[in-house]
Amino acid sequence: MQINVKIKNNNMTDTVRVHCLNTDVYKEVKIGSTLEELIDVFGVTSPYMITNAKVNNKTESLSYRVYRPKTIEFIDLTHSSAMRTYVRSLCFILAKAVNDTLPHAETYIEHAVARGYYFQIEAEVPVGKPELDAIRRRMREIVDADIPFVQVEEETAKVVKLFRERGMEDKARLLETSDFLYARYSKLEEYIDYFYGSLTPSTGYITLFDIQPHNGGYLLRIPNRENPVELEPEIQQEKLLNVYREHIKFLKISQLDNVGDLNRAKQENRMSEVIQVAEAYQANQIAGIAEEITRRFKEGVRVVLISGPSSSGKTTFRKRLEVQLMVNLLKPVGISLDDYFINRDQTPLDEHGEKDYESLYALDLELFEQHMLALMAGDEIELPFYNFMTGKREFKKNFLKMEDNSILIVEGIHGLNPELTEHIPPDKKFMVYVSALTTISLDDHNWIPASDNRLIRRIVRDYRYRGYSAEQTISRWDSVRRGEDKWIFPYQENADVMFNSAMIYELAAIRRHAEPILQRVPRTVPEYSEAYRLLKFLGYFNYITDRELPPTSLLREFVGGSSFRY
Repeated sequence: MQINVKIKNNNMTDTVRVHCLNTDVYKEVKIGSTLEELIDVFGVTSPYMITNAKVNNKTESLSYRVYRPKTIEFIDLTHSSAMRTYVRSLCFILAKAVNDTLPHAETYIEHAVARGYYFQIEAEVPVGKPELDAIRRRMREIVDADIPFVQVEEETAKVVKLFRERGMEDKARLLETSDFLYARYSKLEEYIDYFYGSLTPSTGYITLFDIQPHNGGYLLRIPNRENPVELEPEIQQEKLLNVYREHIKFLKISQLDNVGDLNRAKQENRMSEVIQVAEAYQANQIAGIAEEITRRFKEGVRVVLISGPSSSGKTTFRKRLEVQLMVNLLKPVGISLDDYFINRDQTPLDEHGEKDYESLYALDLELFEQHMLALMAGDEIELPFYNFMTGKREFKKNFLKMEDNSILIVEGIHGLNPELTEHIPPDKKFMVYVSALTTISLDDHNWIPASDNRLIRRIVRDYRYRGYSAEQTISRWDSVRRGEDKWIFPYQENADVMFNSAMIYELAAIRRHAEPILQRVPRTVPEYSEAYRLLKFLGYFNYITDRELPPTSLLREFVGGSSFRY
């Protein structure tokens, strides 16, 4: 039986009141207007392309229609949210172009590297320059045709059936193992795909891109985040790429390519095995790094420098490495660079006037150098302790001294910065880069950004150990990322070895810790949009408990229950 419902507007008007934050103007606009239309209505201008907007502090596509009073802020490509929308839309165009050009080929968009996105194409014929040129031409044709991205919402079971009929098992499995009653998919003409998050209204928005061969695969190049009218410069990150490749090989052997596979393992009661294998894999990596350091110790190395971005698990890695070095009959002497922070009220400011905790000069470099040289000379030092609650340095009679078989382990985000240890000879140093390089993907076209993994870790850790709310952590995240771009990532290829701290199962385990914290972010604050996005993202993972995590697990640094003291 069909029921027709007539909705009456109580105000007897066909307009609705909207507040545009970009112009700080209130207007009555036509009910059902798209955000794309409202850009002109409010006269919003930007030096760069606008690709989405915040509507009542939730990110929405420009195709979103307004039916009730709203507060709207339009976002351009200099913002991470807008860039994500652009990149998703570009990936959709790439996938369709490959499908149109090589109908039986499979596209795998794997991870961010070299200032772009690394992808693979599996086809019946080798994909060389002619095929890549044909794919690029087809992408240009799709952009020039300005084809609308059409969003379709259906019962999840029907969407799963549709993807399975099209041979898109990765997407079918992701959705059928979720608890979503309804699911949205997107269409470009007759080609369908699935992306979590907003897309541009049409393909005509995606004017700047390129694809090119890159280290055995291909690189999807995107607009520069600081100056989006030009492409990001390609950089070489071979060591980083090799770490990704090694872990993807491990995932394939484990038959856990995507989150749908992980969820199925949970539903089939195989998660205990997954956790044990993931933990054993990490333990084996740490043992291998310890063996290399032991060999280099015999050649004169006396300092191990451990660096990596925020929430990469450097501290637990250091502690586990120290245990393994002791097994190898070395005596590690551990130092955290965090304890050399200057008092919070003396922290230098960045170009936005915010305290720059990621700056090298947020450290007391003079004291650190004194202590390093003293330790290497065989003298005793008293280590400082930085109290994150008070923002002040303290001394707690914690004394250190090196012996003949001692090796100094220094952990902190600036460990690979040459300026930090410029007075220590290169042949005395061994450098390790640690990061949560997430390799498991939602599906073949939706990678999981390493920065999202680290942000979720940091939200949980900051709330549990530092007394910060999710709102506070999110509000500082852009500043943290800018600091990483400036102070950490330029030096990562200097490392002797790289260690991937991400684990296959961790987002499923951390979900129950992160959700209550994220749910406390008020809807009235700008940080709500990011909290909402992360909550939606975590919803793809089936819950698992962390009771089977060993007390030495790196994840314990964030969720608690570690046998290590921090």
